[in-house]
Amino acid sequence: MNRQEILLGNGAIALGLVESGCQVVASYPGTPSSEILPEVVRFVRSEGLNTYVEWSTNEKVALDTAFSASITGKRAACCMKQVGLNVAADSLMSAAYLGTVGGLVIIACDDPGPHSSQTEQDTRFMARLAKVPVLDPSNPQEAREMVGLAMDISEEFRIPVILRPAIRVCHARQNISFGSIKQNNLKASFEKNPLRWAATPRFRLVLHRDLNKKLKEIGDRFEKLSKFNFHNLEPGKSYPLGIVAGGVPYAVIQDIISEESRTDIPVLKISAPYPFPEGLAAEFTTACDRVLVIEETDTVIEYMLRNKEKVLGRLSGHVPPEGELVPYVIYDLVNKTLGELKLEQLSKKTDDEAKELVETLELPVRRPTLCPGCPHRASFFAIRKARPKAIFTSDIGCYTLGLNLGAVDTCLDMGAAITMAAGFYHSFAQDEIQQPIVATIGDSTFFHSGTAGLLNAVYNDARFILVILDNLTTAMTGMQPTPALGIRADGSEGKAVTLERAVAGCGVEFIEVVDPYDIKRITSVIKKATAFVSDPKGGVAVIIARHPCVIAYPEEAIAEKKTVTITDDCTECNFCLERFECPALFHDPELRRTNINREICVDCGLCIQICPKGAIVEA
Repeated sequence: MNRQEILLGNGAIALGLVESGCQVVASYPGTPSSEILPEVVRFVRSEGLNTYVEWSTNEKVALDTAFSASITGKRAACCMKQVGLNVAADSLMSAAYLGTVGGLVIIACDDPGPHSSQTEQDTRFMARLAKVPVLDPSNPQEAREMVGLAMDISEEFRIPVILRPAIRVCHARQNISFGSIKQNNLKASFEKNPLRWAATPRFRLVLHRDLNKKLKEIGDRFEKLSKFNFHNLEPGKSYPLGIVAGGVPYAVIQDIISEESRTDIPVLKISAPYPFPEGLAAEFTTACDRVLVIEETDTVIEYMLRNKEKVLGRLSGHVPPEGELVPYVIYDLVNKTLGELKLEQLSKKTDDEAKELVETLELPVRRPTLCPGCPHRASFFAIRKARPKAIFTSDIGCYTLGLNLGAVDTCLDMGAAITMAAGFYHSFAQDEIQQPIVATIGDSTFFHSGTAGLLNAVYNDARFILVILDNLTTAMTGMQPTPALGIRADGSEGKAVTLERAVAGCGVEFIEVVDPYDIKRITSVIKKATAFVSDPKGGVAVIIARHPCVIAYPEEAIAEKKTVTITDDCTECNFCLERFECPALFHDPELRRTNINREICVDCGLCIQICPKGAIVEA
């Protein structure tokens, strides 16, 4: 019997995975992909499936795990955000050559905007670089269907396939109908073939030739993929303007064309852009005087179209070169193009009423900030206090907001807090300058990509302080467990790997664990670490600042609540507002001093420790 459920796009993708008989799913969390694995776990439990799931320590590990399963004949998948595919790129490039046995789907979720990423990179380019097929869904239901198609193509042609949903697909919701889900009971079987699975460069040339043949066959298939690659041209008719779109922009264009009843503007949908459907695209461009290409986030389709004289898009300045193509942006650029070509413009005006209303409210602009009671705030405060003249290298996570506290100078990528700290050290040491350096990295990020950099720093005798901000969770992406907790993706018990053991394994001799809520203590430990770093026999000093996240563990994080008040001794020096930056503290114009927002204060009492005037006291 069929059921109906309103699913998040990531939930629809998870449904597609279990429906397609996926037996192994591995992931590293990252917005907008984080919900896929938990949704797989939910379906596995509700349907009683024997599907292996894991939170991997990073994206390369996730891809390698899934690839291993696929060459035993099982169907497998790995999930990540678009920048996570950078981490897994080495494995991806090689897996394309080696091929698969069972289906292997790599789900890389793009973030046009970007909303929570370092870059707006377009995974379709990565697919073309790796020479693997890519599918670009426009809504959750289509994403679900494309998972099954991707598995089938992967298994038939023995090649990895990328599914690339953008954030508006991942986080949209749609009513999805589905029936019972059958268990795939295929048993693992590995056929040894070193010439393939351990191919040397000579044989890689043969594998590359085979890969190119596969792509040619898949390209022919994509020409006839009428559900995902198609146009609505009327036979024998020509048009002054046609629109080419894929992914989320296609869904927006469909809404606009439908609402405007514009039968004079044909649309070519390309949701399977690589291998590119050359014949279908040529047929469409031949029938149109001009074609406007609307795609996110880059110029994949635009580059692929042969007749460049007809093409309007990013390269011609008709489509913004950066930023998310939200509906009002697409509406405006279509209207502008119609006007430029002296064609009938869209009848509806852009609705600015809501925007104008918000502007009249004169709402205060608030920059992103760490949560009230966040232990990272105390860590950053102590770091600034103990080492005010240091270079502060940091990393990817909610603690990047140490920017606001003046304790973050650099943020490159996952793990770069450590590698850049080492790089800074050697650069200054070369000039015989003793430059203090303090690196900060989160617990999950350290497990993801910190160990290699730390081992390298110790080996090459770099000197800096590393503060691992351990809040016992992967906070920024949805509170997933870290290896230190020993909790697996399905909630079962795994083997805990403590940060202390991992750090010691990298050869670090100075390791101290401290609760950052004790600001005096952590400040003292930082000074002690400074002495170790400066000692000729010293090295890298690691401080593990451990305190539970106030969102994930509200009771444990603030076991002893302290209701505070601000006395008339407050001289409004603004030290607490500028150097500590707790959002629960604010300037009260009526009292002419600092006050406390009781609605968001969590009673951690940290502000008592930082007020230079002693004006913040326990009530």
